[in-house]
Amino acid sequence: MARKAASATGENPFRFAVVGFGQISQQAFVPGLAQLPGAQLKAVVTGSVEKETALSKAGIDTYSYEEYLALLQRDDIDGVYIATPIFHHRDHSIAALEAGKPVLLEKPMADSVSAAEDILSAVQRTGTPLMVAYRMHQDAFMVELVQLIKSGKIGEPRIFSSVFSHDIKEENHRGHSGFWGGPVPDFGAYPLNLVRHLFRAEPCKVQALGITSDDRNFNFEDGVAVNLEFPEGKLAQYILSYNAADHDYFSIVGSRGVLSSDSCFSYSPDSPRRYHLESEEQPEKSVDYQAQVVDQFAGETQYFIDCVRGAAEIEPNAEEGLADIRVCAAIEQSLRSGETISLPRREFRRELEPDQVRCIEPLSEDQVPEDEDLVDQVAQDR
Repeated sequence: MARKAASATGENPFRFAVVGFGQISQQAFVPGLAQLPGAQLKAVVTGSVEKETALSKAGIDTYSYEEYLALLQRDDIDGVYIATPIFHHRDHSIAALEAGKPVLLEKPMADSVSAAEDILSAVQRTGTPLMVAYRMHQDAFMVELVQLIKSGKIGEPRIFSSVFSHDIKEENHRGHSGFWGGPVPDFGAYPLNLVRHLFRAEPCKVQALGITSDDRNFNFEDGVAVNLEFPEGKLAQYILSYNAADHDYFSIVGSRGVLSSDSCFSYSPDSPRRYHLESEEQPEKSVDYQAQVVDQFAGETQYFIDCVRGAAEIEPNAEEGLADIRVCAAIEQSLRSGETISLPRREFRRELEPDQVRCIEPLSEDQVPEDEDLVDQVAQDR
């Protein structure tokens, strides 16, 4: 049965239930949520007795997954944050939407095109808001990158390349859950989503090559190289790995300049995002810019709350999540067949705008759990 804690006080807080209390919830979402005066953690759904005990001691209501539907009937839950493994996103999201609870859904959105389409259909059928948690969409850094390209600083953007890698433990759920638990939907969400917004276009052809490392026990290709063709002759390639040192990089080459970054996808305050710009408009002067260090999870959560309460229309919605899943599915098909996969031509949906940025200062290191402090959780990094 559900374990109830005493009601929290506060003037009209947005009361969250967290579904899945893994690493991202413990180290990022919940600490970020605690920074927001207008938000409150009300309940957590977990299958771990150890997590349940720790949460109850902290005064948080806990529910098992079997009790999830009962949780959704509570009037004092204003929205849910879903951070379960990708294979459960469809069912957990649709249940919340049908109960009228707005959903902040961790990316990647789903483990198949059909599952993502089912979530989108539920949003359209119920009218309940859903936001896919593209944390960089509320960060001024990514919005500025998009605006720089749009302004023509490098001319017409033509070539994009990127690398994103970490050394992931096989024991973590990401390390033994097949393709959809692996680097293409997980790490690949970052360069894929970024290049779509920088080119302001959807890819029309997909080609992929993958390797499975002999010295590891992953049950999928842990290194994948992806090539994308976009309309108007634009090309993109990115390489993803679960078996390499931590590295995140991108470069976009235009007809009159280059924009690049060697620290772009991490949310850690220890890895501040930055870019380097070279433009023929000012050949004698290149530009180096370091972004403000922010709590991306607090920012995306505040934006979600603002949208649900009517201040704005959600930008990274179910259609945005589905757009990335379509490409991931084509990558999987290319890996299996060895062929280049053609995608139907689609219009790019919506651009990032400065008014969706939310800048919230990060917590100090001692306020965020270290890997060894995680409760009943195998940390992802080796």
